[in-house]
Parts: sequence; C-alpha cells; structure tokens
Amino acid sequence: MPPDKFKATWLSHSSISDFQKCPRLYYYRNVYKDPITGHKITRAQPALALGGAVHDVIESLSMLPVEERFSISPLKKFDVVWENNKGKKGGFKSKEEEDIFYERGREMIQRVIDNPGPLLNKAVKISQELPYFWLNEEENIILCGKVDWLEYLPQTDSVHIIDFKTGRNEEEDDSMQLPIYNLLVTNTQKRNVEKASYWYLTKDNKPREVELPDLKESHSKIYDIGKRIRLARQIEHFSCPRGGCIFCNPMEDIAKGKGELIGEDRYRHDIYIL
Repeated sequence: MPPDKFKATWLSHSSISDFQKCPRLYYYRNVYKDPITGHKITRAQPALALGGAVHDVIESLSMLPVEERFSISPLKKFDVVWENNKGKKGGFKSKEEEDIFYERGREMIQRVIDNPGPLLNKAVKISQELPYFWLNEEENIILCGKVDWLEYLPQTDSVHIIDFKTGRNEEEDDSMQLPIYNLLVTNTQKRNVEKASYWYLTKDNKPREVELPDLKESHSKIYDIGKRIRLARQIEHFSCPRGGCIFCNPMEDIAKGKGELIGEDRYRHDIYIL
C-alpha cells in the first residue's frame, strides 16, 4: 500500500526548529488547535511581521520576468504589504515601535533595489505550491518547505539557493536550514544545486556564500529528528525539558486564554498577542 501523505509526519525547517528549542513549543505551534475555532494558534511578534513583509516583497519579484522585476518600486509593494502588519496584528506595542520596524524594512528593501545582484538573473520556480518529498516512506515522514530564491546558473544548468535574512543575528554553523533546503531543492526539481548563500539584508550588499552540506549526512540528521518528532506525536508526549521556558510559556498562556485574539493569518491560524 502506498504511503498516505495525510497521515504522514510533515517536517519543515520551522517545525524542526520548534522541536529543537522545546517540544512543548512544537506542540503548540504544530499540533494544538483551539477547541472553539478549530484553528492552530500563532503569536504576533514585531520581528516576524517585519520578516514576513520583506520576504513577501522579494517573493513577488521572483514571480516576474527579469525585465519587469523593478518596473514597480519594491518600496511601494512593501508599503502595501505592511498594511496587513500594522498595529496589534504585527505585535507592536506602540506606534513608535511600529515605525522603527517599518523603517528597518524599508532600509532592507532599499538595499535590494540598490544592489539587486542575482535578482537580475533568471530564477527557477519549483512547480509545487508547497514543495515536499518523502524523506522516508516506510516511516511515513515528509520534508517540506519553501526556499526564498533559486538563481538559475546557465553556465552549468544548475541552481544557487539564496536565503534572505531580516534579523540581526547570523545563522549558526549547526543550523538545519541549509541541510533542509539542499535536500528539498535536490528532490523537488531536476537541476543540481551548485551553491548556497545567506543574504543578511540588514548589513550585506550581496549574498554571502556558505559551504554546501553533504546530502547523505543531512538526510541522516533530519531523519533522526523526524523519527523523534513522529514518536512524540504517536505517544502525545511534548513536555518542556525545563518545566516551562521562554519558548513555550507564551504559547501556553495563549492556550489558557490569556492572550488577545486579533484575527487570522493567511493560513487561517488564529493570531494572538499577550
């Protein structure tokens, strides 16, 4: 019998990151549903609002032919997107705080306008709306996710993975993000992955190339984490190893009714603030 994707354990960079930070955080962000609305829950935070807005603008550029990408100012696009992240919906406590994050976003978009680099080259789009592949069919584990940008490299008919960073911290050497993206891109489209880069939009005028992780080693690491997540879901055991922490406590407060419901996001998750 073929595996059933509707009964599979779905892994992504964000869900794996949640589980590594705290299994209880993973539960509230990936399993728990509000008993009244039946929706998953999420917490509005300024950094997430900023990152989401900047990424939405950059993603919109990848959908256009090269010659049309900057025909409409990305700053105007950012202002339109920002309307959906204003006030409480973005987790902002004041207009002053919102203005600070808004200006940070415009600065990052302006950096892209001034230094478009690879954004002036052809991009490869993966045909699936949510790219995924079976990490292990016997264990019923799927790896999924969206990659920010795939630059097409015509000289070698290959691709360059680019991940845009909107925060101030740099990615750790042991981050699972590139291993996940490398596996995803390799298994969801036909071209080889030649290189990968992080583009720190707060400070760098171009992507910063990093060493490509080994595919077999990446598969092994992610599969091991996937088996732990799958077991936790099977036995419904998602305890916080610290008995409560900065990661799971806010989500637990929301689940207990201590948050303020302010709307839904594009995935129909209920958005709360504390």
